Order: sequence, then structure tokens, then C-alpha cells
Amino acid sequence: MKTMIQILLGVAFVFAIQPALSQKVDEERMARDIAIAENILGTVIKQQFEKQKLFFPLEIKSNYQPGYGITFYIPADYTTPIVFSIDRGDNFIWREEIVRPQGPGVNYFRSEDSYENQRNDKNPTKTEKETIRLKDRDQEKTKLDMDSVRDLYNAKVIEAAKTFLVDYGDMITQLTPSERIIVSNQGERPRMWVNQYFNSPKRSHLSIEALKGDLSQYKQNKITRDQMLAKIKVVNTETADEVEPDLELLSSIFTRLYRPDLSKTFFIQDNVYFERLKDYGVIYYMQALSSQERGYTKRYIMPTVGLDDVDEATRDKTIKELYPKFEQDLKDNILEYGRTLKSLKDDEVLVFQVKMTRCAGCGIPSSLEYTIKASELKNLDSGKIDRKTALSAFSIKKGTNQ
Repeated sequence: MKTMIQILLGVAFVFAIQPALSQKVDEERMARDIAIAENILGTVIKQQFEKQKLFFPLEIKSNYQPGYGITFYIPADYTTPIVFSIDRGDNFIWREEIVRPQGPGVNYFRSEDSYENQRNDKNPTKTEKETIRLKDRDQEKTKLDMDSVRDLYNAKVIEAAKTFLVDYGDMITQLTPSERIIVSNQGERPRMWVNQYFNSPKRSHLSIEALKGDLSQYKQNKITRDQMLAKIKVVNTETADEVEPDLELLSSIFTRLYRPDLSKTFFIQDNVYFERLKDYGVIYYMQALSSQERGYTKRYIMPTVGLDDVDEATRDKTIKELYPKFEQDLKDNILEYGRTLKSLKDDEVLVFQVKMTRCAGCGIPSSLEYTIKASELKNLDSGKIDRKTALSAFSIKKGTNQ
């Protein structure tokens, strides 16, 4: 009798889990839900600026990663035209600023490129010195004004993102309770310029995140709106002026580690750049390459594996074979050398964002993002946790498949 009960329970369990095992994401429905959500998010953000007369083209892109969730990418504050008025008592002062991205291949603005340094004569007259002083003061005032504009812009975007998540996040019906919905201004493409090397404007880092499970509880009236809002994770920070030596050291280590003569998978040509973000951590940016084309012949050199004349099909096949090892090696290297970071606080994070080599139809992600808390790196370094535990502490985010 006992055996029969166990058999019946086993059969019942199989039938219970079968729908869950067989359930797959309806890609067409998911694409439709995301497209509608992009439109709603853009509308909600624009409505936040209606009274301030903000006008700008708001392009929102998104990426769904199974097991992780959906990220909606809004324009970064350094590429978005910001046009609106600031109320200062009875006066409205209009500001218009289009901040363009900085990086290799674009023009940098440097504070040294002032009126004084542009002169051939390095001994300005008293009148010229006064002109320089007034110009510097005006530039500083403009900078302060733009900081105020950016802070106001970010505050309104955060408020709009919260409204979007709480009121409309449940419209993406196929997400599991553990998957996230995120609104971010970071994008998939690494931003290859660094504040510490160039006196460029500080840039903000925004991320507003909610769990689908929490949103479902709210819709089922199991938690209040205030409780739901309290569960939303908000990151609102900016690049820091201070540059700690250990951050530069890690940049130089990875720049050397992924040169063609040392790497056994993919390699880099530019440096590994980084940004220090206040009370958040540090983000490193890499551009992973697989090959170099021999002129315009559709023949390729793959220096890390000793191939110097292969066709595109062979290159793509090799990329697919190398990718799993690159992914694992990168995590191992982050743990191995990330332990050298001493300036990060325990609750801050180390992030690596990698723009992957192009390989159409290869099925590898267009980007990788690895995040790990500084406390985990310190625990590994001190022997409090083993390597396997540290590897499981990574948060991994992948871009759309190529």
C-alpha cells in the first residue's frame, strides 16, 4: 500500500511539473509586449517634462536575457539634447545644451584649451588676464547651471521609471518572478572615454530596477504601493574626480593580459578603460576582438590561435569554439586580479562591460557584463570563501545574440 501511494505521488508530481518544464517563452508575444512597454516608458518620461517644455527625440532600446530579465536603455545624459527652463523665483532661465560623447576618434574638450593657452604669446597683458578671469568665471557658472539641469533631468527620469515599473511593468506577462525589469542609461555599447584622463563633463549612472515577483504581489494587493516603491532599487550616481592607483593598476593588468601575445581566446587593441562612480564602484570597458582582416579580401588573421590566413566560415567556427573559454577565463581573471582592488568599499561593485567581437549568426552575445561585490573579492582574498563560491557570486548580463 505504501509503495502504491509513493507511485501515485510520483505520477502526480510529474504531471504537476510538466507544464512548467514544457512552457517556453512565446517570442512573438514577448517582442510585442516589449515594444508596447518601450512606447509606454517613453511617453511616461516625456510627460514628466511637459510643464518644463522638454523636447528631444527619446529613443529607447531594450534587451531580454532569459533568467535575468529585461533592460530598457534610455539615452545617456551625454548624448541627449536637454532643453527646458529652470524656475528661479519669478524668472525662467532657458538653457540648451547638447553634450556629445567623448572617446577615441572624437574631439576632446580640455580645460587647458583656454583662451590663454590658445595664444601664441604666453605673457598676456593685464586686460587679457581680466578677460580670461571673466571667461573662466562664466564657464564655471555655466558648468554649475548644467549640473543643476542634469540633476533635475535625472530626478524626473527616476520618477518616470518608478511610475512605469509600478503601473505598467506587469504588462510583460512572460517574465518569471525572479526576473528583473530595469531602466538604465548605460546601454550595451561601452563608452570609451574616461573622466580621469580628460577634463570632460561628469556623466551620470542611472539604474532603476524591480523584480517581476514584487510587481505581481502589488497587482494582487498583497503589498501596498508604498511598499512596492520601497522595493525598487535605484542607483543615481556620477563619475568621481578621484582616481585611486589600484584602479589604474587593474586597468593596466587587463590591458596587458588581453594583448594578442598573451591571450588564448579573444584580444584587445585599445586600452581597458574605466570609470569610478561615487558610492557605486568601478566599471571597466573592453572591446574583445577575434581577428584582423587582411585588407578587404575576406581573409582573416587570428593571432591568439596562430591562424594567419582563414576564410570567414573558418573564422566564425573558431569564434564559436573560443567563446566559452573566453567567458570562463574572463571570470577567472576578474577574481584573480580583482583582489588587488583595495579602494572599493564592501558594498561597492566591480563591473566589467565587454563589447564582443562581431560574428553574424554565431549565436554568441553582442556584449557581456559581469558584476561582483567588492566584499566577495575581499572574502576570497582572505580565504573566507573558496573560488567556487566566488564564481557563483557573479551577476551576469548578456546582450542580444548575434
